[in-house]
Amino acid sequence: MFKIVSNPIDPAAWQQTLTNVEAGACVTFAGWVRQHNQGLVVLSLEYEAYAVLAVAEGKKILAEAHERFAVVGIAAVHRTGHLQLGELAVWVGVTANHRDAAFGASRFVIDEMKARLPIWKKEYYTGGATAWINCATRGEHGGLGALPSS
Repeated sequence: MFKIVSNPIDPAAWQQTLTNVEAGACVTFAGWVRQHNQGLVVLSLEYEAYAVLAVAEGKKILAEAHERFAVVGIAAVHRTGHLQLGELAVWVGVTANHRDAAFGASRFVIDEMKARLPIWKKEYYTGGATAWINCATRGEHGGLGALPSS
């Protein structure tokens, strides 16, 4: 399951969707808003997404991970909107028979999400400055790079 949401992410609820006695391992990844980036003080950030395409591509990424790593279950969610420091922006969960497959699939999913999903991040800094981060075209779907500050 892959979703784009505008409300806070509940990692416990998402992990519960993966509960399965067939799996011997569960690996989760959580990415949250930090207070710095490249030497600048970050106050908050904002994510925008082309949701229809992001969901379609997100589902493809999960299917690829499922096939490549033979996982039991897999789910991911990305938040949009204005997020404050410490808020959860992205969560990935993978269950598998063994930890190696779960770790590999989790890493694959977050890396592919960052590279392929049409999701853009704007950082807000002290002093009122802002900048779109990792937003130039990369790959066939327009993933990451950098645009000039606004």
